[in-house]
Amino acid sequence: MAADTEQTNLTEQTPVPFRAEVKQLLHILAHSLYADREIFLRELVSNASDALHRVQFEMLTNREVRDAGAELAIRISADEEARTITIADSGVGMTREELVEHLGTIAQSGVKALMAGLEAGQRGQLIGQFGVGFYAAFVVAEEITVISRSYRPEAEAAQWRSRGDETFTVGPAEREGRGTTITLELREDAAEFASLAAQAHRQAPLDFVAFPIYVGDEQANQQTALWRQPAHTVRDEEYTRFYRELTHEVADPLLHLHVSTDAPLDLHAILYVPAARERGVLERRVEGRITLYSRKVLIREEAQDLLPAHFRFVEGVVDSEDLPLNVARETVQRSPLLQRIKRTLTGRLTKTLAEQAEQEPDQYARFWREFGPFLKEGLAADPTVRDELLPLLRFHSTKAEGDALIGLAEYAGRLAEGQTAIYYVLAGDLDSARRSPHLEALEARGLEALLLVDVVDSFMLNGLREYDGKRLRNVDDPDLTLPGAAEEAAAGIDDEAFDRLAARAQAALGERITAVRASSALRASPARLVSPDAGPQHELARLQRLLGRDYSVPPKILELNRAHPLVADLARLTGERPDDPLVGLLVEQLYDNALLLEGLHPNPAAMVGRLQSLLEAAARGAG
Repeated sequence: MAADTEQTNLTEQTPVPFRAEVKQLLHILAHSLYADREIFLRELVSNASDALHRVQFEMLTNREVRDAGAELAIRISADEEARTITIADSGVGMTREELVEHLGTIAQSGVKALMAGLEAGQRGQLIGQFGVGFYAAFVVAEEITVISRSYRPEAEAAQWRSRGDETFTVGPAEREGRGTTITLELREDAAEFASLAAQAHRQAPLDFVAFPIYVGDEQANQQTALWRQPAHTVRDEEYTRFYRELTHEVADPLLHLHVSTDAPLDLHAILYVPAARERGVLERRVEGRITLYSRKVLIREEAQDLLPAHFRFVEGVVDSEDLPLNVARETVQRSPLLQRIKRTLTGRLTKTLAEQAEQEPDQYARFWREFGPFLKEGLAADPTVRDELLPLLRFHSTKAEGDALIGLAEYAGRLAEGQTAIYYVLAGDLDSARRSPHLEALEARGLEALLLVDVVDSFMLNGLREYDGKRLRNVDDPDLTLPGAAEEAAAGIDDEAFDRLAARAQAALGERITAVRASSALRASPARLVSPDAGPQHELARLQRLLGRDYSVPPKILELNRAHPLVADLARLTGERPDDPLVGLLVEQLYDNALLLEGLHPNPAAMVGRLQSLLEAAARGAG
């Protein structure tokens, strides 16, 4: 596979233009991303490892593979005088068409997001963090030549070459064996990468590549399958190093789990919870990748069905001796064994998270803020996991200060005397939830409420109607009765004045409200909106609003605090000047204010004209 054995026919090279976004990317790579330039080697070796895994699978499932006896290995050579470095593998190889497809385009369409990140100054580690992959080589290379021959017996060798400018060329080549050789002609400022000693040093982070990596004549990696080692022998830094090699992430994972069993199921796995929900500018993905092996042989590159959907953010490697090697991937996917693996991994991961929640609450809070919505989604979507997920749930609360979180067990442990329900308020954000007028009646009695502010909370409540025998109650339920005594609210305006104002408000708001009534719950706020019924439909309507679907605010009951100065002034104004349009404007604004606090206003910008009119009226009055 050495580069000097490959004689290239250059008489039939065909120039092909790069796609526009690739041109932009290549320009940036050549001129902007100089930090951590050695990452390009990691990317190329990672690609070579993938190619070896793929051909390994083909040899197990396909009788016709070119050079079936060739060693599965990666070879790195360099020529300091010629200023070149060569990375060769005996992997799956590529045809001419595949060279154009894989090296002439970028599969993901998120290059604009990468550009935006660069414009924002996020240049430091974009290559390794965001999977620029093969193109990262242009950080150090003036020209790249790729010669490849597919594993298919009938395939001919082909060459791809580019200087990272407007075009690349493709054409026939001579190559005896299967695989791919990439030769980089280095720029002057990257000449150091032609040093074999430097390459051997830089290969140290690739110990976990499953195939030998030869630098010159010496093997430079340990070729260790970390997941096959006893957990007590693996250091934390080794887990972190393997995670970075596996995912190309820069940040350390929040959590790792090492599973190793021999009976009744042979299973070896390492699972990671990433530091952040979103990973990568090019993809903006939130899903993790689980790689499935049998006896260290890659079976599936993405085996997400090994974990339930609410754990789809998890990254990792799973290996089992019990999985057959010589079957199609579809057959493996339908294997009952995978269901056993799934149950084992899910149970261990759930237990590990529960232990962290109990023993390291601050660390678990970091996890929850990133991935809590996934678990809430799982609670609603899969009733069979309810009991396992309930201890993992965390919420903001009226008795938890700032950003602190509590569990349902903690809430249940401090119920007030006579309290038989768990109360919650839904809002668009935490600040609005804490300001919700619905809470005033609870605060007057010293009762606690959960503050539900995630988009998925309305959906989650479908699977969380009770806990430990206590029903969950929305504080905007129209028939809500609360335990305990509270200081009686001030009487406020008389019945005649209130009825006059109620009729005026009903006329101004029309079908948007079903009734106007005096509130026994409000203390400091002038008004609140109450759902006409206590069913789940109004919560699902909120979900439609938050998801941006066709939405109209469901009709509500408008409750007025007859002791509030604003309501008293409105009642006086209604009595003195019943036809004054200012009354209608003020009622409309009261209604919109309540919608904003609920997180339900469909178009807050629509208030601007009315607010302008109210400001003008206030200015005239002040004058």
